[in-house]
Amino acid sequence: MKKNLLLAIAGCGAMMFTANTAKAQETVVVEETVVTEVPVECKTNYTSSWKDNWFIQAGAGMQIPYTDHYLAGNKKDKHHITALYNVGFGHWFTPYLGFRVTGYYGKMHMDWIKTQSVNMANANADLMWDMFNSIAGPKADRVFSIIPFVGVGGTYTWGFDPATAAIPDGDGHYKTKEWTLPVSAGIQLRLRLCKYVDFFAEGRVNFYGDNFNNVASGDPIEANVNVYGGFLFNIGARKYSAYNPCEYLGYINQLNGQVNALRGELATTAAALAAAEAQLPCPEVVAQEVVVQTPMLASVRFKINSAKISDEEMVNVYNVAEWMKANPSANVIVQGYADKNTGTAAYNMELSQRRGQSVVDALVNYGVDSSRLTIQANGSDVQPYETNNWNRIVIFTQP
Repeated sequence: MKKNLLLAIAGCGAMMFTANTAKAQETVVVEETVVTEVPVECKTNYTSSWKDNWFIQAGAGMQIPYTDHYLAGNKKDKHHITALYNVGFGHWFTPYLGFRVTGYYGKMHMDWIKTQSVNMANANADLMWDMFNSIAGPKADRVFSIIPFVGVGGTYTWGFDPATAAIPDGDGHYKTKEWTLPVSAGIQLRLRLCKYVDFFAEGRVNFYGDNFNNVASGDPIEANVNVYGGFLFNIGARKYSAYNPCEYLGYINQLNGQVNALRGELATTAAALAAAEAQLPCPEVVAQEVVVQTPMLASVRFKINSAKISDEEMVNVYNVAEWMKANPSANVIVQGYADKNTGTAAYNMELSQRRGQSVVDALVNYGVDSSRLTIQANGSDVQPYETNNWNRIVIFTQP
């Protein structure tokens, strides 16, 4: 269009062109839009996919019941230590909070008239808090963690001696089993052994009503102390996705600068058009339309350790595809990068290659011939931006 405009001006004659040159070069004032800035909190937010951060656990240890003890009527307390077995599963739905369902089984020795052995099965639903992630910041591969928790559950105890039971069952007999609903609290120490396995040591106190040992007398609160250890097996990846809105402010400012530059070019073109219209009528000039290639301004950013194009960035890929369709003689180099602060140089080189391939596949899907596209993987050896997080990017250039 610009070449057509120059041909039209030349057709009007040198004298008329000279007379109107000053008018064509007049400064055009473009009204600026006032944008009210909204404060952005530069805080990194973390999320966890429902597919990641699941675990199962298995362990063993000991338990000590603290109940009413009246052995042989001398009211001498005796607390017996017995074995305890534990299994469970859970999920960290944020780097800070998780839940789990865990079950326990063991035999307990209780004193009431005589020492008797009973069976105990318990299930708890726990809310877990990762103290170190909350204080020192999320870290998926942290070696050591301290995790307090609280829970509610149910306990079924059976095998009481009916001759010594003290609570009637309503049918003229005495209970030989009990259902109780405990609340509990405890703390877990977790040591990372490898990517998929952790060792844990845990202590828990379950608090019950007075009938936990099938005797309703003495203190109104009874307890069962559990201490056990075992292994946690991680299912799926242990990872968190991070997002900080301030990472994109520099990129947005760069795009705003490009928009302002285009506005300036538009204002200059408008002035030249006004000067040409002032010279009308001009001799009709027949000229073929010339396609002028415009510069590419798009790039594609990626999340950390990812070669997947987000929905937001796919808009830029689409714009490049449309540009290449409008400029069929142009070829493009798809240059992939990775940030140098994460991953080895070899891994980052492979990651930048995958990012470039993802963009090429998307362009081909939008109708661009693959022969016009060349992938150049730069890894993390070259960093086009001073801000490190900006370097998880694909940039388009021409040969």
